[in-house]
Amino acid sequence: MPEQTTELATMLENSFQQPSIADAVPADFNKARFIQNAIALVADNEQLAKYPKAKLLPGLLKGAYMGLDFFQKDCFLVPYGDALQFQISYKGMIKMCERFSVRPISSIYAKVIREGDEFAEGVEKNQPYINFTPKPLNDGAIIGAFAVVEYQDGTIQYEVMNKNQLQNVKTLSKAQAGNAWKMFPEEMFKKTVIKRLCKNIALNLGTEQLKVYNADDPIQTKEVSEVVNPFTE
Repeated sequence: MPEQTTELATMLENSFQQPSIADAVPADFNKARFIQNAIALVADNEQLAKYPKAKLLPGLLKGAYMGLDFFQKDCFLVPYGDALQFQISYKGMIKMCERFSVRPISSIYAKVIREGDEFAEGVEKNQPYINFTPKPLNDGAIIGAFAVVEYQDGTIQYEVMNKNQLQNVKTLSKAQAGNAWKMFPEEMFKKTVIKRLCKNIALNLGTEQLKVYNADDPIQTKEVSEVVNPFTE
């Protein structure tokens, strides 16, 4: 293992031995795998490798607090000038809610609604419902998005956002001119509505986890030539 990555691995291992940090990560958190994947992340990313290890460590620990994995694209450390910003992907939001939800969850998913799709929402016998029939191979304009959480007791909770609401979130985003919105708008809209849904799911979070969760910002991006789709497997 190169000297730089060995240093980072040692810093992470020492951090996890501190009681305040060890107690803040989930009980089933695999520290050894997290360290291995964090090292691989930095080794494979030239921009991250340029940062001092002391600057990488706080962002990496934020992922650990949430039980998320950088290498699996649950979350990201995004270079932004001299700073690094910690971001949770929409897949990471789903994984986090499934882990920390007060009510056991069966599944969480999000869809965009395009012109030509059939969409209906309502309440029947005091239970909310969504009916969605997408037009086959539809590449029409996106007119909305929705996210649904299905609980193990058979009930659901959902959020719907129309085009104007989605655009308003984009406008308020510090990354509105970034390439994630330009190149992957469908995935960014999914993240937007998933995040709104997840904010309404009752979660059992510790102090450090709550700080990370509330501080999550929209994804910042690099130059076009350096962008890699952060939403692929």
